[in-house]
Amino acid sequence: MYRCEATTVEGFVQQLAVAYVLHGYRYCVRGIIPAHKDPRAVDDKIIERYGIDIPKWTRSRRKRNGAASVQYLRHGRTFLILATEGEHTFFEKETRVQDLREIPVVCFGYQISCYQGSDGLWHPSVRIGTKNFFNLRRWLRKNAVRRSGEDLSGFLRRLPYAPFAPVRGQYISLLRHVNRFRKRAGLPLVCASCVRRRRKPVRVFE
Repeated sequence: MYRCEATTVEGFVQQLAVAYVLHGYRYCVRGIIPAHKDPRAVDDKIIERYGIDIPKWTRSRRKRNGAASVQYLRHGRTFLILATEGEHTFFEKETRVQDLREIPVVCFGYQISCYQGSDGLWHPSVRIGTKNFFNLRRWLRKNAVRRSGEDLSGFLRRLPYAPFAPVRGQYISLLRHVNRFRKRAGLPLVCASCVRRRRKPVRVFE
């Protein structure tokens, strides 16, 4: 049975970045299931439409013959259909396909894309979405000297975004941002220990 329903946001993002984008699924369509529709019925329809529920050896054989592979992932009512390079009816039927190398997919406050590293390979990038990140910066700037260091430390520690490498960099940037204003005001700095630096893999479908 094809598993597609991620039980948590973090599991959804992990599956997207680590299992799919990292392995060449760079073309993406994002959709929202209307409130009056049964999400699992929509799952079944999409999986059948694109022949997604197939064995790994079939995917490998099709890839050798120049066909694209397609995957489906959903959390709540948000879903993604993803594809690799190649020929597939997915590219004929879907009109809003975006290339993650050029346009990130934004969902659940994250921004997921891929970039070409110095090794010539394409790697996934998971960041806090631009709008959410600047809202956080704005809030911290407003409250940097109004709130206690303990309050600010707790706020940063409780941020819900999983600390993928680019997210960790954004967390450190937020910490420096708030400490810049506290230093100018002669207030104690917020300790760097509030920044989560390690991400533990989660179970995606359980």
